Amino acid sequence: MPRKSSSSAADISHEIEQLRREIDYHNYRYYVLDNPVISDAEYDALFRRLVELEDAHPELRSPTSPTQRVGAPPAERFETVRHTLPMLSLNNAMAENELREFDRRVQRALEREGPVEYVVEPKLDGTAVELVYENGELTVASTRGDGINGENVTANVKTIRSVPLRLIRSDEKAPPVPARLEVRAEVILPKAAFRQLNDERNKRGEPLFANPRNAAAGSLRQLDSRITAQRPLDIFCHGFGQIVGTTELKSHWQFLQVISGWGLKTNPLNQLCADADAVIQYHRDMAAQRAALPYEVDGIVAKVNSLELQRQLGEISRSPRWAIAYKFKAQQRTTKIIGIIPSVGRTGVITPTAQLEPVQVGGVTISSASLHNMDEIQRKDIRIGDTVLIERAGDVIPYVVKVVLEKRTGHEAKFEMPKECPACHSEVVREEGATAYRCIGMSCPAKLRESIRHFASKHALNIDGIGDKLVEQLTAKDLVKNVADLYELAKKKKELVDLDHMGDKSAQNILDNIEKSKKTTLARFIYALGIPQVGEHMAEVLANTFRGIAALKKASEKKLLTVREVGPETARDIRAFFKLEQNERIIERLQKTGVRPKAERRQRTGKLAGKTFVLTGALSVPRDQVAREIEACGARVSGSVSKNTDYVVAGEDPGSKLDKARELGIKTITEEQLRKLLGES
Repeated sequence: MPRKSSSSAADISHEIEQLRREIDYHNYRYYVLDNPVISDAEYDALFRRLVELEDAHPELRSPTSPTQRVGAPPAERFETVRHTLPMLSLNNAMAENELREFDRRVQRALEREGPVEYVVEPKLDGTAVELVYENGELTVASTRGDGINGENVTANVKTIRSVPLRLIRSDEKAPPVPARLEVRAEVILPKAAFRQLNDERNKRGEPLFANPRNAAAGSLRQLDSRITAQRPLDIFCHGFGQIVGTTELKSHWQFLQVISGWGLKTNPLNQLCADADAVIQYHRDMAAQRAALPYEVDGIVAKVNSLELQRQLGEISRSPRWAIAYKFKAQQRTTKIIGIIPSVGRTGVITPTAQLEPVQVGGVTISSASLHNMDEIQRKDIRIGDTVLIERAGDVIPYVVKVVLEKRTGHEAKFEMPKECPACHSEVVREEGATAYRCIGMSCPAKLRESIRHFASKHALNIDGIGDKLVEQLTAKDLVKNVADLYELAKKKKELVDLDHMGDKSAQNILDNIEKSKKTTLARFIYALGIPQVGEHMAEVLANTFRGIAALKKASEKKLLTVREVGPETARDIRAFFKLEQNERIIERLQKTGVRPKAERRQRTGKLAGKTFVLTGALSVPRDQVAREIEACGARVSGSVSKNTDYVVAGEDPGSKLDKARELGIKTITEEQLRKLLGES
């Protein structure tokens, strides 16, 4: 084949670049503005020409070309990305008075009277991401993760058609594209696409996604981005991290207009509000049109418009003081309980779960709901066959509000807790004064899988790579019969390599991570053991008090009760755990394999330092998140109520902890009152 002249090569390079810019522009018109200016046939002709030229001249291909949205070959794992600035979570307002109280807090903090201007946006029910553009080109896309570190999902995000691979100045009035732009956004799966995806999965006999949010998150975390490319994800940009090298922005509203001029998609329903009254009216308007929207929303977000005022307000814990999520009222539906299934958790606690006739609640199909414990079942008089009212707490967690007694027929059956564990047939016991029923079988397979998952989890020994699927295989093949066996896997590398989706490199990575986990803190090690009622905070308290696992093992109940936050039930559970010979053997094996936990003391500061909180009932966000927010303010979270408890936070359907608090005269507060405490600390 004759070599092309340099001028010919330059012409081809110029044509390719021109085609890319044209296609980028038309993608923006179609996917972002929903206002195309050429026909599909004309667009297809441009795209085919670009593909032909890139195929003929592969040396001219670019990762930001519009042709590169088909996905890449499967990755082995996601890399970790550290956000330049933390991706904060939002505090919630569940009622109008809470939104007005937020507005008053803002005014007090700013020492001003009179209205504050807000930008309001629909609160999209999707998954949060950060897009990083350097010199206008998308270089990294990552999940929110824990707010500090996320997962690198760049290959997957590049398949989303509404994400520009490089920024354009679609508006001549827009300032120049910055040298670095970090944009926060929400990836969503529209309702119609969600229904189509589930229809296709149903036909293939695959498990269905519970809701569009889970489907979006699952799509974004596919190791094979070619699968992501087949799913019509969409995105709306709403915030920013670091911006370097552009005109200084004065307001959040200006930011939204500017990034729209750079080709990024913002929500057309965003609105500028003069005061809190306008925010409340916007909330009412959005609630009225919620069902008609093409995507799921569970509330609105209100942000102080002035960026200078945002800076003055700052943050508390991991939430900004200048923004709030004003949630919609929980949606309710009636359905029938067709069965109650007892399931065994990590610590052996047996939780009754209601199996429901599937019902749509706020765009999500609900087919089961936790009944928490027997006290809850008896208090609400829940029976198999009952018609019940179902609600999603905070539009997230489904629970049974009440039984519709008028629909009882007399054929309903009472549920009884089994006397034998459904997983291993060991005896089920209920300790005196305790709410939970518990399997006491140490070899229970349900407890084994959960105990390994817990032991390797992020806040325990943090063994990267040991996820649900691997744990299932390790236990099914009898490669791991208890957590100490993890440290013997190096002797079984061949069997490890032969597992599904493994291979030599992946196996070695896991073995390296297991080896690395031997150096850990005493608090993490205690938490990893899975002692009943010993969460992250209690593990830290015990580590700070006893300074070594040997001293903790020897501690009597009397000695444990001298620790301020340890109540009688917790002391009894700790003693019972260390009295079991099998548990002692496992700890000794862990130490012999080289696990050497080191005691570290962390001083707590803040206005709530020294205070102890107990959480009970369903909250609007996961309990571990609430616990971390409390601990970030210097306080502690305990698993049981005692005379040393300062506050009990009662959510929806609180359990026996609330009764115990009232009996002891402990102050009980709502989640909203907790938010105020955290905001003032």
